[in-house]
Amino acid sequence: MMDLKILATTDLHMHILDHDYLADRPSQRFGLSRAATVIAAERASAANSLLLDNGDSLQGGPMGDFLADVGWRGRSGHPAIAAMNTLRYDAATLGNHDFSHGLRYLNNALRDADFPIVSTNLLSRRGLPVHACVMLQRMMRDRRGGAWPLRIGILGFLPPQTVDWEPELRQATRIGDIREHAQAGIAALRTGGADLVIALSHSGIGDLQPVPMMENAATALAALPGIDAVIAGHTHRVFPSDQHPAGPGIDPQRGTLAGKPCVMPGFWGSHLGVIELALQRSSAGKWSVANFRCRAEPVRALPPHQPVIRTAQPAHRATLQHFRRRIGRSDVALTSFFTMLGHDPGLRLVSMAQRWHARRLLAAGPWRDLPILSAAAPFRAGGRGGPDHYTDVPAGPLTLRSLADLYLFPNRLCAILVSGADVACWLERSASIFLRIAPGAQDQPLIDPEFPGYNFDLIDGVGWQLDLSQPPRHAADGRLLDPDARRVTNLRHRGRPVTPDQRFVLVTNSYRLSDSGVFSAIAARRRVVLQGGARTRDVLRRYVATQRMVAPPGPLGWNFLSMPGTTVRYATGPGAARHLELLGFRYDQIGQTPDGFLDLRLYL
Repeated sequence: MMDLKILATTDLHMHILDHDYLADRPSQRFGLSRAATVIAAERASAANSLLLDNGDSLQGGPMGDFLADVGWRGRSGHPAIAAMNTLRYDAATLGNHDFSHGLRYLNNALRDADFPIVSTNLLSRRGLPVHACVMLQRMMRDRRGGAWPLRIGILGFLPPQTVDWEPELRQATRIGDIREHAQAGIAALRTGGADLVIALSHSGIGDLQPVPMMENAATALAALPGIDAVIAGHTHRVFPSDQHPAGPGIDPQRGTLAGKPCVMPGFWGSHLGVIELALQRSSAGKWSVANFRCRAEPVRALPPHQPVIRTAQPAHRATLQHFRRRIGRSDVALTSFFTMLGHDPGLRLVSMAQRWHARRLLAAGPWRDLPILSAAAPFRAGGRGGPDHYTDVPAGPLTLRSLADLYLFPNRLCAILVSGADVACWLERSASIFLRIAPGAQDQPLIDPEFPGYNFDLIDGVGWQLDLSQPPRHAADGRLLDPDARRVTNLRHRGRPVTPDQRFVLVTNSYRLSDSGVFSAIAARRRVVLQGGARTRDVLRRYVATQRMVAPPGPLGWNFLSMPGTTVRYATGPGAARHLELLGFRYDQIGQTPDGFLDLRLYL
């Protein structure tokens, strides 16, 4: 018998250090520098180990965006790659966000890697140092101390929708179906003598039954013969975990997909995925999995790893200096603690900036007389990010850090023509974040935990009410649940009812215009009047710099229909305790939840 420990990170999003750049303070909850301490401990307790990364390592945090903007490399190359080299990663794959800064930047970052990069369903590599599959050949020790060669095949996958999310890639890159290319990769590796095949799947844990070009294909991938273990990612969940839902082929207690061992180690370096394999050798000399154990080890409160810190320090200092630059001033605090209750001045500021930009560009065109609406969603509103994952910018000076807090992603601003019926449908999809509330019942949970906050689009420029006694029309993933459900009522523009055929310009972002996502059924079929040129973050920066002083109102233009005698429970960040006067509800403070959220009872 021989033991092999597979260690994995995923969705680091440039959180190399344990520093929260948006709050500008150290964090005990995440960072590759903290995960590295767990890596060292796990390696020390194993005779044989592999360290793998599952993608989305190069973009997603202020440091990554700053480095891309200034073309930073440093003496040891890109800081994320340098940190992985320091930790002696064995292999890695790419995630969709790794393409967000363009192919040239990606190529420059990857060329310094001391480990192979594998991307099996990336079909047009255009000179990128990326392989369709990789065979690692390692000498391993069995339980008696004997040395044996082991051939480990590595496959890597990213969502086929990446070319939709990053439109600049469409002319240069094709990404194929995950399962289709996995089958070809498995055959090639097994023919080449692979004892084990590990799939690095930058793809979420979805349905067991495959559909062509599915985004979250980790479960269907695991079901393929020839796959021995899966590293999942992309959706920022933790697996195995008591909090992960079970389903066909999904065992969140044992940590299996289709019976195969799997881990998904959170995001930002919050966890280290560990798969412990017990291997047995057949009479023919082939190794196979006899038993396994899966776990996701949290990094919270562990000391950071100094060698990793040293690789990133120069870029870290430059990032802090850049994001501390003052741009303007706000007369009000910009907080997202009550976004799901209709109050978020920071989100309102983003909407105001988007409308300002679109109005200027459309002023001389054929659409200048149409009302301009602006859709935006909160990127930091708790959820899987935890109780610290909220925007909380105090009134006073606004820095680049403040604006990055309001808009995390490098989306580009777009605008489409929509009807009043489209606006109502758009809002119905957002309203599905709320669970159905029974009139007169007490302490019902308000928010569906499976619904990502970044899909809670609110439209500035209209007003409406939500009837929570009605069922949601859509599931968290956008599937139509009840075509007759109507939660959005009293939809108005400038005080007048919105008619189904009324025309508007809706400002949104390039992600919403892709062929995937919960709004694609509306957005992808509408006429585009502004194609994504400027990044939304840059528009926000220019707007604040032009205005110099901003005071966005907190109310977002909507509220719940009254439900006398009914209460719900709403969890938010503990910092919300400083802003409870902004609530438009009678409320009770219950205390803190076990995971650190402030627990409120709201009277509807």
